Amino acid sequence: MSETQNSPQRPAPDPAAGATVLLVADPGLPTHRARSIEDSLQQHLEEAYHPPIRLDVRTSMLRLRPDGTLDLSEVLEQARSSGDPDAVLLLTEIPRLRDGRPLVAEIFPEHNIAVISCPTLGVLTTRRRILDALMRCTLRMAPTSEPRDAARYARRWAQWEELTGPDDHQLLLGSRVIGGARTVAGMVAGNEPLRTAPKLSSALAAAAATGAFGIFYSSIWSMSMHLTTQRLLLIGILAMCTITAWLIVGNRLWDAPRQERLARVVLLYNLSTVLTLLMIVALLYVCLVVLIFTSALIVIAPDYLAEVIGREPVLARYLDIAWLSAAMGVVAGALGSSFDKDTDMRSLTHGQRERQRRFTEEEVGQ
Repeated sequence: MSETQNSPQRPAPDPAAGATVLLVADPGLPTHRARSIEDSLQQHLEEAYHPPIRLDVRTSMLRLRPDGTLDLSEVLEQARSSGDPDAVLLLTEIPRLRDGRPLVAEIFPEHNIAVISCPTLGVLTTRRRILDALMRCTLRMAPTSEPRDAARYARRWAQWEELTGPDDHQLLLGSRVIGGARTVAGMVAGNEPLRTAPKLSSALAAAAATGAFGIFYSSIWSMSMHLTTQRLLLIGILAMCTITAWLIVGNRLWDAPRQERLARVVLLYNLSTVLTLLMIVALLYVCLVVLIFTSALIVIAPDYLAEVIGREPVLARYLDIAWLSAAMGVVAGALGSSFDKDTDMRSLTHGQRERQRRFTEEEVGQ
C-alpha cells in the first residue's frame, strides 16, 4: 500500500475548524521522547493542517490484557475527555511484531487510534523517526487534500500494509533482519543501562573490594607481567561474559515462550536482556579498571614495582595490573549482586513483562 493512499475511514478535518491531536505516551523514556518532539510535532501539524491546531500531550501506561492483546479502554477514555480529537497517537515502549516483522505502528480505524512502538524505531536518529511515524499515522487517520503531505514522511525502512476483514487495521512494518536488530537496540535503550548500572551498588562495592587486592599482592603484579595483551583482553571478555550469564541464570532472567506464536517476541526480550547486562557489566569493568589504575599509581612506588617485576615501571604495567585485578573484581561483584535483596534484577531488564504480570494480577484480584 503506497504512502500517498489515504484511508477512507475518516474524512479530512474541516479547514475552518483546524485539527486536534492527542498524543499519549508511556511513562519513562516514551514520555521523555514525546516531550522532546512536542514543539516540532506542533510545527509539522500546522504545516499540514489549517490552524487552529491543538496538540495535547499526556502520560499514561498502555496496559495489556492477560492474553497479551492491547487494552485501549483507558486511551479511549482520555480521547473522550479531550473532545474526540481527529487523531489519537499512542507512543509505547512495548516491542510489537507481526508475522515475524517489527510492527512500527498500527492504526485502529474503528477507534481512530494509532499505536507506535518506540523500540522498533531503534536508537539512531530516533527523534526524527518518531516524528515521521507520528505524522504518517496522523495523515492516514485525518488525511489532507494534498497527497504530498503523506509522501513527505515516507521512509524506506518501514512500509504500510492493510488488513482486510474483521481486523481492518493498517500496519507500518519494518524489515525482518535490519528491523529486528533495530528493535533489539531500541529495547536495550529502553532498559536504560547507563541509569540502571548505579543501582547495583552492592556489586560495585564487592568488585572494588576484591579488585583492591590486586594493588597489594605482588603475585598478581608478576602474573599480569607474564600475560600477553591478547590473553589479558581474553580474560576480561571471559569474565564479563561469565558474570553476565551468572546474573541471567541466578535471577531467572532467561524466559522460554509459553506459546509458539510468542517465540520471536520472547527471543527479542532475551537478546535485549543479554545486551543490557553486558553493557552494565562492561561499564562496571571499565570503572574498576580506572579506579584500580588510579589507586595503583598512588600506592605502588615505581621503584618497588620495578624491583618486583624486573621491568621498567611504565604506565602500561600499572594498566596490566588494573585490568587483571578488575577481572577478579567483577566476579566478586556478581556474587555481591546475588545477595542484594534491595535490587530486583527482573525489574531492571524486564519492565514490559512485569507490566503484563501486574495487570493480570489486578484482573484476578478484582
